[in-house]
Amino acid sequence: MTAARSARKGTLVAVISTLVVATLLAIAIGSSPSWPVVQKAFFDGTYFSTSLPDVIDAFFINIQLFVLAEMLILPIGLLIALARSVTSPALAPLRIFATIYTDFFRGVPSILLIYVLGFGVPALRLPGVPSEPFFWALVTLVLIYSAYVSEVYRAGIESIHPSQERAARALGLSRLQALRYVVLPQALRRVVPPLLNDFIGLQKDTALVSILGVVEAFKQAQILKSANFNFTPLMTTALIFLVITIPMTRLVDRLAAKDRAAQQGGAR
Repeated sequence: MTAARSARKGTLVAVISTLVVATLLAIAIGSSPSWPVVQKAFFDGTYFSTSLPDVIDAFFINIQLFVLAEMLILPIGLLIALARSVTSPALAPLRIFATIYTDFFRGVPSILLIYVLGFGVPALRLPGVPSEPFFWALVTLVLIYSAYVSEVYRAGIESIHPSQERAARALGLSRLQALRYVVLPQALRRVVPPLLNDFIGLQKDTALVSILGVVEAFKQAQILKSANFNFTPLMTTALIFLVITIPMTRLVDRLAAKDRAAQQGGAR
């Protein structure tokens, strides 16, 4: 009972302090001499209501990019992680290639890769190679995030104690079978929260492909901004992304807390 009362008191204090801080910020911003100008330029209700349908329609391109990229990133990232985990000397070239791939695509800024692949490769006019901006936007996102996701997978695989694999081998399983039936199922459960974090980043980075001419939400907002000389459509786009990413962030927090609780329970 005391613990419950203490929890309620803590929640009440947190709510009150948050409201006080938010009110002070609102007063400070609203009392600024230039606030009416900024409000008109960035938070105009009329432009918000007129731009919202167009931005939402364009946001479906972001969703398409996100879903298609995720479907490719998950298996490709796992293959790269497995390639980096091999220990056989005969497969050393595979491990070296996977390491170089990961280091390169994690090290080069995403926007530079989008420029190089999105504009450079189509400029070569290679026979049979697509030149559509959407295709190269998808390819770039897959290459970049496969490198990040592979490291998440690899961390999960290496977090499984070696005794698990040794026990599986002692029961007659091959190394591949031990990896498939013993190591990977445990590793995948552990990496769900960080994977979701990467996919939150992927959802946001779909806006970067606007530089290739793909008319997704951010590009549509830029078009509307240029047509009306008002930045409110950009704020509309930000709101739509927040509506998508905040629930995903809370889901990550819940899964991470659940995983910590399970590990602490197992430790006892």
